[in-house]
Amino acid sequence: MSDTQTLNAELRNAWLLQARQHPLIAGGLLAALSALLALLLAGIANAFAAVEPLGLQRALLGGSAGFVATAGGALLAIGLGRVSQRSQDSMLGFAAGMMLAASAFSLILPGLAAAETILGSAPGAALVVVFGLGLGVLLMLGLDYFTPHEHASTGPCGPECERLNRVWLFVLAIALHNLPEGMAIGVGFAGGDLSVGLPLASAIAIQDIPEGLAVALALRSAGLAPGFSVLVAAASGLMEPLGALVGIGLSSGFALAYPVGLGLAAGAMIFVVSHEVIPETHRNGHQTQATLGLMLGFAVMMFLDTALG
Repeated sequence: MSDTQTLNAELRNAWLLQARQHPLIAGGLLAALSALLALLLAGIANAFAAVEPLGLQRALLGGSAGFVATAGGALLAIGLGRVSQRSQDSMLGFAAGMMLAASAFSLILPGLAAAETILGSAPGAALVVVFGLGLGVLLMLGLDYFTPHEHASTGPCGPECERLNRVWLFVLAIALHNLPEGMAIGVGFAGGDLSVGLPLASAIAIQDIPEGLAVALALRSAGLAPGFSVLVAAASGLMEPLGALVGIGLSSGFALAYPVGLGLAAGAMIFVVSHEVIPETHRNGHQTQATLGLMLGFAVMMFLDTALG
């Protein structure tokens, strides 16, 4: 048996062991993935056939804007010397604040409005969005347990994580972070309403600039060459146009998929902010600066939502 086959077998066994140790989380991940796959398969044909090409173009442009912003932020790291940890934590706090505000104002509230229009019931609309939130949390929680990656506070986690260099575990964590952002953009444009999609895509792209810079600087501090750090940080943004395709396909199958998809993207983003970003900003003793950055990011997103919506 080759080394690759041996590694695959060991990784498969590690996943099975992880599933036996955490059966509820494994079941939740399977349920979330099954629901996501069902919604996606139901919507793919409609996304590429029945949905207006303009909607697809807008979603892809929005996702691509997130990638370009991430790459632009990463490029800033080339011209910078060493940026203090306090500044990095402040920038990540700013990104977290924009993500939280985007989840509330550009995902949950439009999801509630859309579901109430469809069902004619406010409590029913709330249940639909809560269902989507739950799916997003189950999805990210399951990925957190079954994908080897890096946590700021607890270090490497996931099956066979010790086989992966810590830098690449960090990159996987960023990929998990960027996917729901792209999904949010796709879902935001799926309804054909620019007042939802444009503020959300703009806010995510703006917060991707300091985020791309923070990722590149973190990779530099981990020992990677400056040029390679920029390339890896920029590549992490490729998850956003991919996520935009997933999001618009998810939300184009049937009417209720749109508010469910908005809730799912919001749940995934809130989970990542609480589970990944905030612990990272607080672990170096810069809680105040990170919190001020979060509040500033939240305020900027509120302004964007009002000005562009």
